[in-house]
Amino acid sequence: MSITKQVIFVAKEENVEELKALLKTMVKPSQNSKGCLLYHIYQMQDKPTTFVVIESWENETALEGHQNSAHYKHYKANFEPFTAEKYSHPLDILG
Repeated sequence: MSITKQVIFVAKEENVEELKALLKTMVKPSQNSKGCLLYHIYQMQDKPTTFVVIESWENETALEGHQNSAHYKHYKANFEPFTAEKYSHPLDILG
């Protein structure tokens, strides 16, 4: 069964560009990861401090592979100083 998640980051006002740059480093390596079905990052137009990541993986093994990758470990070790909030929601696909 595929796994789809929505992760929301709210940057500190003074760190919007730093967080944006860090998140952008995740896109291509994640999209090229085995089992990645979808990986996109959006910056909200009306709230430019807010970034939404939508990611979908073939299965738990693919998600675990992503979470053990070098690019994920780099992001994980560096995002906190730039964020005011971060939260994640699993999504159910209907249809």
